[in-house]
Amino acid sequence: MINKGLSKAGIFLLNVLSLLPLFVLYRLADTFYVIIFYVFGYRRKVVKENLLNAFPEKTVTEIYAIEKQFYKFLASLFIEVIKMKSISKRELNKRVKFKNADLVEAYLKNKESVLFCSSHYGNYEWVCMAIGLNFSGAHFPIYKPLSSEAFDNWFLKMRSKFGNQMVSMRQTLRAIQANKHQPTVFTFGSDQAPSKDESNYWTTFLNQQSSIQLGVEKIARKTNRPVFYLKINYLKRGYYEVDCVPICLKPSETAEFEITNMHTLFLEDIIREAPAYWLWSHRRWKYKPEPKISSIFEKDYNLINELA
Repeated sequence: MINKGLSKAGIFLLNVLSLLPLFVLYRLADTFYVIIFYVFGYRRKVVKENLLNAFPEKTVTEIYAIEKQFYKFLASLFIEVIKMKSISKRELNKRVKFKNADLVEAYLKNKESVLFCSSHYGNYEWVCMAIGLNFSGAHFPIYKPLSSEAFDNWFLKMRSKFGNQMVSMRQTLRAIQANKHQPTVFTFGSDQAPSKDESNYWTTFLNQQSSIQLGVEKIARKTNRPVFYLKINYLKRGYYEVDCVPICLKPSETAEFEITNMHTLFLEDIIREAPAYWLWSHRRWKYKPEPKISSIFEKDYNLINELA
């Protein structure tokens, strides 16, 4: 009961803050940056470790500069997420512009569906909201429910306010099947790490062995829906450009893991180009691949089985 009451109080406070104009909220973000970076050091150990492992070629000074820039952006991102509650269609379309949207619309107008790859880069929440305003097909963002029911419902209402139809990760296939007769856009967070039990494919990403979600590839190869990557470019505080980049237009002709490698390498290039705007505070590499049986031991093990 106490936790539920605190959640309601917190949501009420966030809703009130959302009514403030963005220029006021950004002043609050400047203060929030000082608090999370210098006072509490929010996940600084995780961020620093991730940056050092991802960029071993960079100096400590360079890593520290990226770290500070990231926390300044994180503070602004937090404020921008709060603003989702009250932001208008006009304001959102002014701050999130799409490039090459006509490439996607050509499929939708032809009654064909497409898949979007996205990532925790830039203001992915605003971009997801803006998709519902800028494309003709029904938009289904795939999301991972929050542990707090109250905050999960709060986020769902905000994310759905401009026509988006949110789909829980476990309901993805059912939603695709239910809407197969209309042109749709399904958006996947391709950098979301799978759970330990679902980590079936590993590759090198930012100099580290990383498990990668296979959902985009599996659906693309099964349905032959073209795959576009949403390349989010941070222009200035509160303004983003989203380039709809076609990374695979004929998925059924690709080899296994080819699409997965495409979008993983594409995201890596984006991060290397401007690293401060990716979510470094995320524990992306908390799971490690299981060690494989050595070839010598494997031969001995097979021999034992043959003799048994």
